[in-house]
Amino acid sequence: MHKSIGVRCTAPLLAAALGSAALLLAPAATASAAPAAPLAPAATAAVPAMAAAPYEYLGWGSPQKPTDVMKAAGVKWFTLAFVLSDGGCTPKWDGSRALTGGSDEAAIKSIRAAGGDVVVSVGGWSGNKLGEKCSSASALAGAYQKVIDAYQLKALDIDIEDTEFSNATVRQRVVDALKIVKTKNPGIVTYVTMGTTPSGPDATGKDLIKRGAAAGLANDGWVIMPFDFGGHSGTMGQASVSALEGLKAAVKSAYGYSDDAAYRHIGVSSMNGKTDEAGETVTTADFRTILAYAQQHHLARYAFWSVNRDRACGAGTDADACSGVAQSPYEFTKIVVQYQG
Repeated sequence: MHKSIGVRCTAPLLAAALGSAALLLAPAATASAAPAAPLAPAATAAVPAMAAAPYEYLGWGSPQKPTDVMKAAGVKWFTLAFVLSDGGCTPKWDGSRALTGGSDEAAIKSIRAAGGDVVVSVGGWSGNKLGEKCSSASALAGAYQKVIDAYQLKALDIDIEDTEFSNATVRQRVVDALKIVKTKNPGIVTYVTMGTTPSGPDATGKDLIKRGAAAGLANDGWVIMPFDFGGHSGTMGQASVSALEGLKAAVKSAYGYSDDAAYRHIGVSSMNGKTDEAGETVTTADFRTILAYAQQHHLARYAFWSVNRDRACGAGTDADACSGVAQSPYEFTKIVVQYQG
């Protein structure tokens, strides 16, 4: 989905949403274990405050000051991207900046001082992935824990793309590591974000969800990125809803949830304006379609890539720093923040 530069870091716009298109080609592996007994969360559980937390990438794309965005758009939560591997099993921003003591920590402190908070996203399209560089589930869980402890996080997003997504061993490692994290951090909210087809997760995505269910992972939100489709029918809003219905069916089947519980355990992370695919544009009308669907079904998450792009382009403006469509500042963010569960 999201650029990683790890989508966010060294690669310009290409990384940002590319995730989905490439992911569709990834081979699938079947889950190695039989599904565990269905988890039965309360269907009436409230959607947490961080459900509407758009991505902002502070490493490139001419990032706005988060506190300025808060004032202008009314947003309280951000998903900050991306934490990657430093080449080993140590987490760093973009694989190079320390978790604490730098501009990233300062930004988080400023958001909290203004009454907001953050989800931290690990992974993305490009860069070294912790899921691949950490050799075991326990080691990977330890890396995730360093991120949680650095900021006393209430929520963590694992944006699993490209080689981390396509490798069955790594998919299992991520699932097992998240289960450890959930055990060690009672109440933490976890999201797993992946690419999709217009009809829902591909075979690899379904396998990842099945592995989560088989492991007994009580994941709060299985999240898809409905863009870079490589072709779709109808509007992007309609295609996003179709993809979400496919995701709901996959999560319901894997976990044995009711329809209502399944909806409450899925989410969406769209892309505003022109995507990486020629001729594919996600409009504000599409965002409103997604918003209505999210409100109807009480989805676990409604995010998008990215705040950096939520403004019109000027001459010579980097495509990672603008939407490519005519818009007022933060027009997409202002739609997303209307989502309250």
